[in-house]
Amino acid sequence: MTNNNASSSSTDPVATTWQQGLSTLLHPRVATMLFLGFSAGVPILLIFSSLSLWLREAGVERAAVTFFSWAALGYSFKFIWAPLIDQLPVPLLTKLLGRRRAWLLVSQLLVMVSIAIMASVDPASASDALTMMAVGAVMLGFSSATQDIVIDAYRIESAPMNLQAMMSSTYIAGYRIGMVIAGAGALYLADYFGSTKATYNYAAWQTTYLIMAATMLVGVVTTFVISEPQVAVTQDAERTASTALSGTENVRILGVFVVGVASFIALFGMVGDVADGLRAQWSVGPLSSFVLESLRLLLSLGGAVLVGSTLVQLGVAPVSLAKRTWLAPVNDFFQRYGHSTAWLVLALIGLYRISDIVLGVISNVFYQDMGFSKPEIAAAVKTYGVLIGIAGSILGGIVATRVGVMRTLMWGALLSALTNLAFVALAMAGHDVAMMYAVVSADNLAAGFASAAFVAFLSSLTNVSFTAVQYAIFSSLMTLLPKTLGGYSGGMVEVWGYPYFFVLTTIIGLPVLWLVHMAGKRLAVKT
Repeated sequence: MTNNNASSSSTDPVATTWQQGLSTLLHPRVATMLFLGFSAGVPILLIFSSLSLWLREAGVERAAVTFFSWAALGYSFKFIWAPLIDQLPVPLLTKLLGRRRAWLLVSQLLVMVSIAIMASVDPASASDALTMMAVGAVMLGFSSATQDIVIDAYRIESAPMNLQAMMSSTYIAGYRIGMVIAGAGALYLADYFGSTKATYNYAAWQTTYLIMAATMLVGVVTTFVISEPQVAVTQDAERTASTALSGTENVRILGVFVVGVASFIALFGMVGDVADGLRAQWSVGPLSSFVLESLRLLLSLGGAVLVGSTLVQLGVAPVSLAKRTWLAPVNDFFQRYGHSTAWLVLALIGLYRISDIVLGVISNVFYQDMGFSKPEIAAAVKTYGVLIGIAGSILGGIVATRVGVMRTLMWGALLSALTNLAFVALAMAGHDVAMMYAVVSADNLAAGFASAAFVAFLSSLTNVSFTAVQYAIFSSLMTLLPKTLGGYSGGMVEVWGYPYFFVLTTIIGLPVLWLVHMAGKRLAVKT
């Protein structure tokens, strides 16, 4: 079967000289991705590691801290509303800026508002403070994931294929810089303003998060400076000429989505009450809780899909529009690869990063529990570790072009699982700065190596007709299960301790090796 990929050439050796390759860095579109990458890299650590240290300093229990990682599940469900970003205009702004830039500006402003909401709450002040903090964190996850959707679409549409590799490189560089600012920078600032594990200071964290919100102005300014991709301009003109989507149809399809989301929230709460009752009657451990919450998630999603499809069948939104929006990209993927291979590939995507993501949710809390200070964590993990991760990504890209993506995927999966065992040694050693740097080196080098091959693999799976939506599906699935399981990492540590938990993260990564092997055999025939 022929694989009509949008980016199948991305894994091929680049037939240019080093001088030609470096000269593309000066291309305006390529340089733009550095700043958009920065804008995308800032929010994620404000939900994960930086927030976890803030909550721990405020006296929040470890198990509750790791639950906040679920606020980033918006990244795992962005495929649901990615088609809407493709279809729907933003009132007034789309006419002024174009569809891509309008959505980009809206998402960036929502990111800033969400960070400000989190900054306005002291998690140690009252029982309902954590609820408001969670609202801000969920808003941040949703708006940041929306920004990612638009940036991916902008990158694909704004330049030809011969610039895509360099645009991806500058985007990753900017993303890593944003992570350094939101990770190491936030920790340094909170410590500078006077908050430590021994002497918690809410004002220090509030000021830090407000500064992080201000850094998003880099993305806002970039959005106003750049031009709308010609592809998007042409599509908008064609839609206007053919009146393919009227204002009423926009509202109707958006209404179906909103009701579906509301149904999910309602069902999630009702099923949660049942789960809480089961926990009260039985002794439920972390793994049992994970199973219960997974069932809760699946039931809620299934109910929301049923509600949405029922509304479409009743004529609330046009059936043809709903199919084109949500079903066409999925149908295309299964038609190209066949059902058995498609499900195998989806399983690989959903599990490939499980080892490092589950461990990563609690890694900063682990370092703090081992006695490392915020400056030590910031220097080792948020600065040095990011640089090592970039080096690992470059190494992974080079290896992938030499030996192939699937072999590199195999090595990356093995390294990602085995390097988690280094954390066992650090847990035994305690506060040992030299060993900490060794562990950070191994962990980030393996993660960067595996990520480079994985991004190339995901890109090769997309069809040129559905690039943005299919990439959103793949990148969402990539983090869904790992982040859900990671929310229970704190409870697992409470029961088993750090060494056994780290061994578990290694074990759960080993089945990925078989999936890579089987996918390699199947795709050798299908592609």
